[in-house]
Amino acid sequence: MYQVIARKYRPQTFSELVNQEHVRTTLENALSQDRIAHGYIFSGQRGTGKTSVARILARCLNCVLGPTVAPCGKCESCTEIAASGALDVIEIDAASNRGINEMRELRESVRYRPARDRYKVFIIDEAHQITSEAFNALLKTLEEPPGWVVFVLCTTEAHKIPATIVSRCQHFSFRSVDFEELVARLEWICRQEGIEADAETLAVLAQVGEGSVRDSLSALDQAIAHCGIQLKAPEVRALLGVFSLEALDQVTRALADSSAARMLALVDELVRNGHHLQHFCRELARYFRNLLVARIAGQETRAIAASRQERERLAAIAASFSEPDLTRYLQLTLDLFRDLQYSLQPRLHMEIGLIRLVEAGKLLPIEQALANLAAAPGDSPLPAPPAAGRPAAAPTLFGGQEEARPSASWKERLRSAFTELGMKFSADAVEHSEVMESAGELHLRTPKDFALAMRPADVEKAIKQVGGDRRKVKITFVEAAEAQAGPAPAAPENQDELMRRALAHPEVERFREVFPEAEVRGVRDLKE
Repeated sequence: MYQVIARKYRPQTFSELVNQEHVRTTLENALSQDRIAHGYIFSGQRGTGKTSVARILARCLNCVLGPTVAPCGKCESCTEIAASGALDVIEIDAASNRGINEMRELRESVRYRPARDRYKVFIIDEAHQITSEAFNALLKTLEEPPGWVVFVLCTTEAHKIPATIVSRCQHFSFRSVDFEELVARLEWICRQEGIEADAETLAVLAQVGEGSVRDSLSALDQAIAHCGIQLKAPEVRALLGVFSLEALDQVTRALADSSAARMLALVDELVRNGHHLQHFCRELARYFRNLLVARIAGQETRAIAASRQERERLAAIAASFSEPDLTRYLQLTLDLFRDLQYSLQPRLHMEIGLIRLVEAGKLLPIEQALANLAAAPGDSPLPAPPAAGRPAAAPTLFGGQEEARPSASWKERLRSAFTELGMKFSADAVEHSEVMESAGELHLRTPKDFALAMRPADVEKAIKQVGGDRRKVKITFVEAAEAQAGPAPAAPENQDELMRRALAHPEVERFREVFPEAEVRGVRDLKE
């Protein structure tokens, strides 16, 4: 009868364990020093060897050569434990035997000595599913069992084990298996089975396992059944529903080009080829996570479960995006994955979600947006006004044309035009500006405090309002002249006065024009 690979290559000794050196070393030392505890808790994700280590421990305790760290594997005890048929090694599935009555039966069984072996070992799988009442019934027995009893509680959710139970046992946390070690294990098993598999195929199988040896071996069994003795990466990917980097890179290429149309075409292709959209979204979230890790930690990081070639490719792709962008894409993809779980129209949600990714790539940080609003437009600024007490420089010539001279007429016309247009903040900015004109050009020197209220497009609009000819507009933002700087204003008497002065500030007024729904909720004087 055929035996699946996960069972056929299950570890039978401590030396066959993969990536659990901390557990192996501690248990071997305990056996060598005859310091065997009466209770153990093995916790960790699925497929990392918890139940296998519990059986190995039972073999070490009950082997005819034992207690020993190297059981013979030939005596009746060793062979029966390996076949799950030993009378004195009782395996209990707590998922279906979780009540107080089952624990009472276990407590009665503890009272009797082993039928043949040295120890009676109770292996309780999925121990976190035992009820609180059942744990309470087991508590005293677990604290002071007979000398011939050893309890091993295996669980994937150690936080659900009561603290009173944990305090009476030795706790071992099993680690997920590293990607490289998992690939090496798969390669060794393929050689033993006469299976041909290249590095890319093994990497796919290891990625499916996500650190679980059993899951990867189950995927290997499925691949062999489908492909035979020659495993090819494209066929294995299609079988297991794993998308290649090339398929996922279609999303990042669409993001780089800000192309919503390519996103829609991608969804159409997925639907036509019968792919599960939620599964693709999960793979896409993992892809963005790997890109973010590669962007932050570099391609040599061990946090990405992929081959060296794939890590290099991920690092190259990640270099085209910023960390905030990748973080935003990852969060939006996770939100999309959650929505798809309950969606009655998955295609619609998928299309909207991918278009949101494109739009999110166009967003600017608020700091940059404000900086763009306040930036001085036009060419290089003119020199700042001369310091007080120095003679003014000669008027500037523009392109060899006549010199620019102050124009009170244009200043009044612009102020009136802005007033008619309802742009009182711009009108106030003109009032505080120096306006000069030359042939075909209008130049304004405006204090920096009015930067948000003065833009070339607004000035051109005002010129058109008063029927003026089309002129080139230059605006230079300068420091306010010292001659116009009066005594420092008195400190505001109360919060209302401080709020009134803040809202009257030209830049604040301009900001509220650009963002009409914005609300100022509080003002604080930074000098205080």
